[in-house]
Amino acid sequence: MTHSFAADNAVPQSENSSEPSLEHCAVVEHSTVVEHSTVVEHSAAGTAVGAFGMAGLVGVFALLLHMLGQHSPRLGPGYAGWTLDTLDSPLDALRWFLGDMTEPLFFKSDLAALGLLGGALVAWRIGRRGATWAGTLSYGSGLWPWVLASASLSLMLSNLAFGWLLDDDWQPTFVPFVCVAPAMVLLYGAGWRTCITGAVLGAATSTPLALLFIPTLSAPLGLPAVVASVAAMSVGSVISFQVARWVPWLDLRDTRETGEVREVRMVREVGEGHPATRLELPPSGLNRNITADAGWAARRVLKDFTETHFFANELAGACVILAVAAAFVFNPGLPSYGTGLLPHILFAQALTSAIGVVLWRGWYRDGGWAATYASVVSVAPAAVLAYDGSWQGMVGGALLGAVLAPPLARAITIRLPLGFHPVIGNTAAMAISTAVTLPVLGLL
Repeated sequence: MTHSFAADNAVPQSENSSEPSLEHCAVVEHSTVVEHSTVVEHSAAGTAVGAFGMAGLVGVFALLLHMLGQHSPRLGPGYAGWTLDTLDSPLDALRWFLGDMTEPLFFKSDLAALGLLGGALVAWRIGRRGATWAGTLSYGSGLWPWVLASASLSLMLSNLAFGWLLDDDWQPTFVPFVCVAPAMVLLYGAGWRTCITGAVLGAATSTPLALLFIPTLSAPLGLPAVVASVAAMSVGSVISFQVARWVPWLDLRDTRETGEVREVRMVREVGEGHPATRLELPPSGLNRNITADAGWAARRVLKDFTETHFFANELAGACVILAVAAAFVFNPGLPSYGTGLLPHILFAQALTSAIGVVLWRGWYRDGGWAATYASVVSVAPAAVLAYDGSWQGMVGGALLGAVLAPPLARAITIRLPLGFHPVIGNTAAMAISTAVTLPVLGLL
């Protein structure tokens, strides 16, 4: 559910190295903003055209999926009984492990996970060749292999340690994949020490906390499990990054200012009466580059589908959508917990991202960042499931999530001390905004 903020360029690899080893993937992120740099903000018209155009495209695609699902051949296993099957079948356990990779998106599909990983791998290979059309990965840090390695290891540890609980039905084994481990890599850089430390801390904190919070927080308040899960990610991340401060073999990366850190600094300086930059609004009339802004906004919506994985890549976003759609056509009884509501969830997710991108576009100025993905993996899909795919759940959840989650994440993040990743603020905002939105929708 991330989470970051780094700019979309990395230090070039040596000409003599065609394929960097993992030990050499810790590269310096975006350069520091100078005091009097010019800040260009995306135009409202261009952003709206691109963002809502992409949401509309996903909506039409979702409608097509809904119709195809009614004539599905229902090939392969469904969601029912999957948890118990994992205890007896290594293949089903592997499928659950892969499904965990897309559970933050409420997809829970092994095929969708293959689409996510395949799209990211293709984007990585294209980027290594110097092309830019596929977008960047992990905010242009060059750390994507380590991000994936640490997150996957943490997920494996979570499944090994707590997978036996699946005999009691669903358990939040997925939570470490999208919080502590990948964030630790972005803060402390490449290397097996960082990779393993982040993986262990993530599995040791976030999953047990989720198991604790679901019966003690979500259930008594009548809230969905996602509230407890993202709250566990936030609290677990706080604990993990505090522990990381005491671990002698970890050192914060010597990086220049990343996009999110730069945004935090700019907000603080403006609040103190010391604006760091001069804002240049886009020119009026025909000189405004609406086409470029529309393209940026459309890609931004797709990025939000993999932001929670710390991939933040539009090609990976498109591939995970196409892959989960294929899984739904094969058998609507598998994705999204077999509810048959995947098309509704996809539309709500694209819509909430689009509203957020348009509403908070100013925070993206000059390579900045905003947590517009936060509702994509919390409020919007949770509202769809809570209100059985109704328009109230789809549109109401998308709108309220886009309005509440990004500013809450920003308000919490700018108050975090050095060495505490913004995933803390982002996941806390998810928990708060979901806990507020669902009861409000129930009153409408």
